Amino acid sequence: MASPSKARTALAALREDLVGDVFAPEDSGYDEVRAVFNGMIDRHPAVIARCADDADVVRAVRFGRDLDLHIAVRGGGHSVAGSAVGDGALVVDLRRMDGVTVDPAAEAVRVQGGATMSRLDRAARRYGLVGTGGRAPGIGVAGFVLGGGSGWLDRVFGPAVDNLIGVELVTADGERVHANADENPELFWALHGGGGNFGVATALTLELHELPVFSVALLRYPPSSGPDVVRAFREVIRTGPDEAGGAVVYLADGEPVCAALVTYAGGEEGLRKVAGPLLALPHEAEVAGPLPYREMECLLDLPSGLRNHWSAECLAALPDEAVDAWCGCAEGMPVPSGSQHLLFPLGGAIASGPAEYPVPYRNAAWAVHPFGIWADPADDERAIAWVRDVRAGVRPWSTGAVCLNLIGDEGPERVRAGLGAGNALRLGKVKRHWDPDNVFRFNHNIRPL
Repeated sequence: MASPSKARTALAALREDLVGDVFAPEDSGYDEVRAVFNGMIDRHPAVIARCADDADVVRAVRFGRDLDLHIAVRGGGHSVAGSAVGDGALVVDLRRMDGVTVDPAAEAVRVQGGATMSRLDRAARRYGLVGTGGRAPGIGVAGFVLGGGSGWLDRVFGPAVDNLIGVELVTADGERVHANADENPELFWALHGGGGNFGVATALTLELHELPVFSVALLRYPPSSGPDVVRAFREVIRTGPDEAGGAVVYLADGEPVCAALVTYAGGEEGLRKVAGPLLALPHEAEVAGPLPYREMECLLDLPSGLRNHWSAECLAALPDEAVDAWCGCAEGMPVPSGSQHLLFPLGGAIASGPAEYPVPYRNAAWAVHPFGIWADPADDERAIAWVRDVRAGVRPWSTGAVCLNLIGDEGPERVRAGLGAGNALRLGKVKRHWDPDNVFRFNHNIRPL
């Protein structure tokens, strides 16, 4: 650790050299810039460097290395584990670097490391294009993509990471590199699910897709109808095309509600045909028709600053016993709260995507995602227990794999489950090459081997 005098001198130089802003604990605005989406996270970085460009990122990383600081990277700050901040760490804050540039002829987009899904969606929509986005507009694109990326369109276009064309990275040595299929291909492989373990992703290039029209059906049912709703939704996915997706969700905001959301990469006529089994069930409310994809991402969105605890299990199948077990878990939801009990289909383009990448949940058919979100710290224990109980309730049907974007800090075994045990040695060697000192450790961490 650097001496106090060296740290003061280095911090003064960083303030002078950075085009962006520098925040230390004594600075006005420090508490505001260290806050993240999950209100349970209250960490105090040593320095926050809000970078304005790639050169700033290089300066910040070299500053951190000179003072022997571990480095956290903030894009959207949406991680449930709060990986965007670390106690006593340097935070490389990319939020000023949020540019999005679409190349409509190539159906591709360059997204800077601080851009969120809402910025990507707005830019792509002007050209009738979309990416495989997340399920909330405030999610940071870089962290989402590099962690695998699970969203409403992945059954038709594949998970976000399958659409990755290239990455611009600042390494632990403060060097700028590119990774794609031809340049640093082993690093490029590792970035397909390995997250922020290998450097600061200052920009990503992604494939986009034409989506002239997108439609949604949202139906509300009494909670007692849950098992029938799930079985009908299961039939929708079994008989429908890959263009069909969505989720069944229990909501706990006031009186418990069971809802079915059917997404369809097409028009209303096709949507209603696909959603037939659900429309045929008695329901309390119905909204169906075309909806801009950007607005779709806001349907289940919740504000920043609430308390969060999430997890997930990927299921090999959804037999009736699993349906009953999942629905039964809704009874333990913390009510009232913003919590959501989600079940959504995988398969389609997820399953048929590139098998060589460290995305081990491709062979799963369904994902269970207990999403605990609440305001009162007094509810911490019961909310966390509910998430744990949901995982236990569906574990008999679990494949053992998981999408790392959907979980928090659950230990090294779960990280291996999210990367694939067979990939551990290879990923560890990539980590050793690019970050041998494990400087970038505020993530689903891969140890250097």
